[in-house]
Amino acid sequence: MFQIDRRKLVASLALTGAWTMAGRASAQQPQQTAPNGASGFSHEEVLRRARELASAPLSPAPALPEPIAKLDPQAWRDIRFRPERALLANNNGLFRLQAYHLGHLYRRPVTVNTIRDGIATPMPYAANLFDYGATKFEKPLPVNLGFAGFRLNYPLNDPRAFDEAISFMGGSFFRFLGRGQRAGGSTRGLGVIGGAPNEEAPFFREFWIETPEPGADRITIHALLDGETATGAYRFDLRPGLDAMLDVNLTLFPRKAGAKIGLAPLTSMFFTGENDRRAPTDSRAEAHDSDGLLIHTGAGEWLWRPLRNPAATEISAFMGKNVQGFGLIQRDRAFDHYQDLDLAYEQRPSYWVEPIGDWGEGHVELVETPAGDEPSDNISASWVPAVSPEPGKPFSVGYRIWSTLDMAKLSPGGRAIGAWRTQARAQGAKDQAPPNAQRFLVDFAGGDLPFFLTEPASVEVTATASNGRILRSFLTPNPHIKGFRAGLDVQLEPGQSTDLRLFLRNGSRAITETWTTPFKAE
Repeated sequence: MFQIDRRKLVASLALTGAWTMAGRASAQQPQQTAPNGASGFSHEEVLRRARELASAPLSPAPALPEPIAKLDPQAWRDIRFRPERALLANNNGLFRLQAYHLGHLYRRPVTVNTIRDGIATPMPYAANLFDYGATKFEKPLPVNLGFAGFRLNYPLNDPRAFDEAISFMGGSFFRFLGRGQRAGGSTRGLGVIGGAPNEEAPFFREFWIETPEPGADRITIHALLDGETATGAYRFDLRPGLDAMLDVNLTLFPRKAGAKIGLAPLTSMFFTGENDRRAPTDSRAEAHDSDGLLIHTGAGEWLWRPLRNPAATEISAFMGKNVQGFGLIQRDRAFDHYQDLDLAYEQRPSYWVEPIGDWGEGHVELVETPAGDEPSDNISASWVPAVSPEPGKPFSVGYRIWSTLDMAKLSPGGRAIGAWRTQARAQGAKDQAPPNAQRFLVDFAGGDLPFFLTEPASVEVTATASNGRILRSFLTPNPHIKGFRAGLDVQLEPGQSTDLRLFLRNGSRAITETWTTPFKAE
């Protein structure tokens, strides 16, 4: 499981015969024609490059010029792209392209090309692109230096201002934002799962950005991925807005057999929350980019798994076929739950992945690692195919990612909006509290639940435990949330573990998502 210093990443970004899982995810694009009639850039070029790279060993990263290699964090953060030098501005379009400087954590150069009238033109490094602040170089740097990455700005929150819409920097990491959102989690082009500290980090080697027509509210980015396990040709189609939408179509060319890959990998941070108190001396009750993993299974069930900051790395697999969607969700939007004026956790976006086409057998894999403080991205989630792609067999897949503050279609029934664990209490005046018993309380709200408040007897709790014994379950109307509070008493011997599942139903119909969590008795 990777770890990344979020303080450095967030601060720097703020400153500066195919194996096909998706029938509609074809990476083939029509060939473009240059003005003189010659053949211009097309996605076929990226596919060709990826295929050729896969047939040779991975080449090492080139050495950086010594002044760049020695940049300390503060010196690197002082280097900022000059907004007036942004590309894509000449055609009166809505997008602006800015680059990130190499140095500090970002030592592998990438090439950034713009495409206009079918012609791809590399963006050359030039000193006048950047304001270096207090950072000085004695000699000019080479024009083929390359960049650490780039971002595209767009009038996202104000028609008169250009805000970050999407940003690529560091390995295959990228993030994109919708209106009113603050940077939080991120996603990657590909995950290769091998376990820390040996997890591989594929990286984007080159980008091609299509110049949009004047007034166009969408933009297309092509990318070439490289890595020890696979190379890849990617196409990203971004539509900024209230809920930003990104379509991802990719074709992988495996170098290694039997690798465990993660598709649409999402990363996030969970330090402390209402169900996992890790910082009792902190003035804030909660600190997290996401508070749960949401899955829409192929069978139509909605699963909600609250996130945790575990004492040791924990991996959870949610098996299934043709998953309909999954995402790391920031469900709690109440400022007073965070009380952080600077970091604005209540404005962190949720990332929701929807497969294009059928993804077949596999599982959603959630990895939670310990975090001693907030800077670490200690949460990841991805789709792991049951069968790994093999060398010589290109592997194509497509999916859509939403960046949103709240989408009504995510779990349209009642939602689990809060959960707590405490000691089970006596069930009656003459009863003794059962030994080795824990009580779990889950608040459900939304969907049709307000309708049932007038007849709460028509709502039932359905609960299961993979181990141990369920002593009882109960349900109480909760008018404060226009929903219900479900309770579950579970008896488990010390050292034993169990997986709990709980949802509400009316007759044979589920009227809420399924809340699920692992628990180990101490």
